[in-house]
Amino acid sequence: MASVLHLSLLFSQIQSPQNPSYNASDPSFITFNSSRTERFQRRSRSCNLKNGVICKSSFSDIPLLESKDELIGSLKLKLLSSVSGLNRGLAASEDDLRQAEAAAKELEYAGGAVDLSTIDGLDKLQGRWKLVYSSAFSSRTLGGSRPGPPTGRLLPINLGQVFQRIDILSRDFDNIVELELGAPWPLPPVELTASLAHKFVLIGTNRIKITFEKTTVKATGNLSQLPPLDIPRLPDAFRPPSNTGTGEFDVTYLDSDTRITRGDREELRVFVIA
Repeated sequence: MASVLHLSLLFSQIQSPQNPSYNASDPSFITFNSSRTERFQRRSRSCNLKNGVICKSSFSDIPLLESKDELIGSLKLKLLSSVSGLNRGLAASEDDLRQAEAAAKELEYAGGAVDLSTIDGLDKLQGRWKLVYSSAFSSRTLGGSRPGPPTGRLLPINLGQVFQRIDILSRDFDNIVELELGAPWPLPPVELTASLAHKFVLIGTNRIKITFEKTTVKATGNLSQLPPLDIPRLPDAFRPPSNTGTGEFDVTYLDSDTRITRGDREELRVFVIA
């Protein structure tokens, strides 16, 4: 009881406008200074914060600190809300890009460092992930920050859903893109699924390197009876220098249903488990 009372009194002292270290306009005021932070953390241990228990003042039922799980949940909701309605980033404005970047950084900071070198960490990569946002799509090309066909009225190409299918045992890393190609009237549009097969390796604790192998195109919809078409990787001698067939990105946040990556061309991507 004494430790909880001391925590309550300390917190009320922090909130006091007479406290010279208090500055309501500074978003970092809650940290006040290192020495007080250390005392605050020592007192917090008696409240079992490591086990996710919320400390409460002995004078009220208002939580002084929220658990990490609650904080992560609210930050995930904030990030997904900031990117919703942006058509995976194709409709993002400069202000939208800044808001998504800020929300992603908050979640990355709260989640801490990602370690894929452990079995538990790597297991979380397994599965089929749906892309909900890419900052590079704001360039209005399907290649993102890399060369690719433009979107809009220049070409009759509509981008559907984009997925990543990751198998940690076989080290397969496939990008799956749904496309709709316009056709001359009165023909219906052609629906396709393009699967870009890669292999991946882990570099360090959270960086992944992927190497392109081939593209498989499969017609869907009215033409789904057609067999798939494999387009192999071009030999190195025939590929342009800018197309190395490899790419690297960092996994900066990862849990059972949400993943954030940052690519080698400063591309921010947000995925949810499909």
